[in-house]
Amino acid sequence: MLSPNPRATVVITTRNRKDELRNALRSCLEQTADIEVLVVDDGSTDGTSQMVLDEFPGVRIEASAVSQGLIVQRTRAGSLAAAPVIVSIDDDAVFGTPDIIDQTLADFDHPRVGAVTIPYKDVLGQTIVRTPPPPDRDGVWACEHFVGTSHALRRDLFLQLGGYRAMLYNRGEERDYCIRLLNLGYITRLGRGDFILHNESSTRSSPVQTRYLARNFVLFPWHNTPLINLPVHLAGATLNQLRRPLEGRGLRRHAVFGIAQGMVDMLRHFGERRPVRRSVYRLFRRLQYSGPIEFTQIESLLPRLPDIALMTN
Repeated sequence: MLSPNPRATVVITTRNRKDELRNALRSCLEQTADIEVLVVDDGSTDGTSQMVLDEFPGVRIEASAVSQGLIVQRTRAGSLAAAPVIVSIDDDAVFGTPDIIDQTLADFDHPRVGAVTIPYKDVLGQTIVRTPPPPDRDGVWACEHFVGTSHALRRDLFLQLGGYRAMLYNRGEERDYCIRLLNLGYITRLGRGDFILHNESSTRSSPVQTRYLARNFVLFPWHNTPLINLPVHLAGATLNQLRRPLEGRGLRRHAVFGIAQGMVDMLRHFGERRPVRRSVYRLFRRLQYSGPIEFTQIESLLPRLPDIALMTN
């Protein structure tokens, strides 16, 4: 329920999808937790902001006259949120039950948890589970990264890290954020809540997403990988994007263009490279290839929080 003293801020960034957004907002207002709902309108031209004002007067709306991109707007939302936890869903997703935010807040009961995945599944056409719950509900399970449409973050850490890397613009910001979060000594936890239902919008652009995904997969190792591991990781990321199954020559062309753009952006933003510790890099790759790991098995591998506090002061 909407509250002047929210425990969580639900953030939805949107652009020209007011019909999908309407369903997302209805599901937000059914949540039992004390929340605020913040919609960031990324330059819509279909009357999205007016729809929110007319139909959902308790929802905060922040509109940009010109599109700045999903990632920039999510970072902006982090600075605007009033609650200590930010819950993010896409405008084409809905909460499957009224208890999900309460369940997700309970997953921040460990001091090392900086982000929580929320289980979700695609339900447009064939139902596919994309982010599952943990293998058991008793342990704390660390995973590689969350997905933009279904996660929660500690706002203080989000601000400390500067939010998402703006130059990524679209796609891939989650993995980049999670490895930087791990470098601070905090894990992304598999959430134990109920499922978010994702109705992937038909207005999503496959060519655009293909191009940005290829570009950002190349930029990920450039920004984050220690120098000794960089050549192999960079070559592997490039080859994986070239070999990724794509339907049609047009999409393949967009992937090649994205890789080339990533190479150019490495040179343009040369000074922004900030690799993580080698121990953190190895742990992140382990989570990537082995899947979720119970926290007690990796606790000794994490940076010590007092050391991090000294480094960031």
